[in-house]
Amino acid sequence: MPYDKPLPKINADNRTFWEGCRDRELRFQQCSDCGHVRWPASNLCPRCHSTAATWIVSQGTGRVYTFAVYHTAYHPGFAADLPYTVAVVALDEGPHLLTNIIGCPSGEVECDMEVEVVWEEAGDGITLPKFRPLQCSRA
Repeated sequence: MPYDKPLPKINADNRTFWEGCRDRELRFQQCSDCGHVRWPASNLCPRCHSTAATWIVSQGTGRVYTFAVYHTAYHPGFAADLPYTVAVVALDEGPHLLTNIIGCPSGEVECDMEVEVVWEEAGDGITLPKFRPLQCSRA
């Protein structure tokens, strides 16, 4: 079945991130001077303003920072997923990533819940990072 949800727009700034996702790795920039790990990628560190950076691979674990449960499909591709949970995950390395929480009833998702990355093939060479709780009554 074709993927019928919106896909990310890949550009020069985020290409390394999405190539990492295709390889099932979460890649983030890390400032070579102060060590700050950042997302989204940029050519300037927001903490120390250095232009020196490298890419690191995240462990893919973190905690739910905040979330919302959607009961209305604002795009037809999401209708079969209702209700679904959209969350900001605070990764252990520091960056916050907007994503979906899967593998757990939306009523059991809570802030500070430990999560790990899982991968969804979306077609067109795009693999999406989603997260599932480490502990959930349905998991």
